[in-house]
Amino acid sequence: MASTLVDVRSRLSAPARLPSFRLLWLGQSLSLLGDGFSYIAFSWITLGLTGSALSLGYVLACQAVPRALLTLVGGSLSDKWSSRTLMTLSSWVRAGLMAGVGLAGLAGSLTVWMLCCAAAAFGAVDAFFQPARASILPSVVDKELLAPANALLGVAAKVSSVLGPAVGGMVVAFSNAPVAFLVDGVCFALCGLCVSGIRPPSRPGADGADGADGADGNAGAAAALSLGARIRAGLRYAFEDPRIRTILAVDAAVTFCQAGPFTVGFATLAKVDLQGGSATLGLLNGALAGGAMLGTLVGGALNSRPRIGLLIAALAGWLAIGTGLLGLVGNTAGALATVLAMGFGMGFQGVFGLSWIQRTIDGSVLSRVISVDLVIGYAVAPLSLIVCGALAGSGTGPMFAVSAVVLAVTGIGILSSRTVREMR
Repeated sequence: MASTLVDVRSRLSAPARLPSFRLLWLGQSLSLLGDGFSYIAFSWITLGLTGSALSLGYVLACQAVPRALLTLVGGSLSDKWSSRTLMTLSSWVRAGLMAGVGLAGLAGSLTVWMLCCAAAAFGAVDAFFQPARASILPSVVDKELLAPANALLGVAAKVSSVLGPAVGGMVVAFSNAPVAFLVDGVCFALCGLCVSGIRPPSRPGADGADGADGADGNAGAAAALSLGARIRAGLRYAFEDPRIRTILAVDAAVTFCQAGPFTVGFATLAKVDLQGGSATLGLLNGALAGGAMLGTLVGGALNSRPRIGLLIAALAGWLAIGTGLLGLVGNTAGALATVLAMGFGMGFQGVFGLSWIQRTIDGSVLSRVISVDLVIGYAVAPLSLIVCGALAGSGTGPMFAVSAVVLAVTGIGILSSRTVREMR
């Protein structure tokens, strides 16, 4: 038993022994912490200026739309240039934007239109950061360390996503919203500093290019393609491979069955079915996050390479069962146990799924494939919110039932393809 625990600890800590991975881990954590800060700061200062939820919706939409529209561009540039460079520049530009908004707020000259412009610029710049963030890891650690490295990054992401809004709210509560923007700017500036220090490990046969670019130096004819041609090439690469299509389809289904059911659904479940309040809603979200972190750590600790096709089919089935149960449970304990188990499955599979993408896909198109996945998620999430919002009027049962059917059909579709079943 002691030997097993030592092996697990050794495997999970192996990436952390690499200086560049530690910088990437810290930089990503600071960026996600800053994202949480920015959400609270934008929301609170907009409501303070206008008192209008509609104005807040405009500001948040100004941030979301450019991010969705430019993500494919960000993925294409990340494959052509350097992921490290794009992450660094994006972080420093976001730091400047947040500092500017904070100073304008402290000077009393901030307007809603200025917030909309800043939010739009923030979303546009973030579109270049996100694909690069997901594709840089193969240039930082060796292939056998991808799973534990993704586990450590995944846990940090979960923690940062919780701490960011919480700490941002405390800063606003004890000072004011413009100060939160300034703190946010510091987070992004430090992120840029960390990422700029990443250096790839020396590998036999390396071509001497900037190894932190996620593509080991993209040369040749691909580099000469126009931006539009590179985006089209990335789309073809993603959709012509049945294995990648499967990953995209599963991610879309999981996003659809997570965005609405885990927001509208959890809120309705907590208030109506479980007759609780905000504390019950917090417990449900905490159980989901806790399960995901536990599943991520367990997945990263395993010294094996399971069949990814069977694993993602199992995840779809696991989530289908859990989602169906949420429409039937009548007590808080049962709901929490179900959500905890669902989170565990998502975290466990996520480690291997992302590692498979980073290990298998050609580095010259990796960021573009990841950007396609991100854009699909950006499109599916609001659709899920609308559908679930409409179904929630009839109770949580129909809403969770529809989600369970979507997941079950997805799982059956995965199992019907031999190519996908044998994915490793």
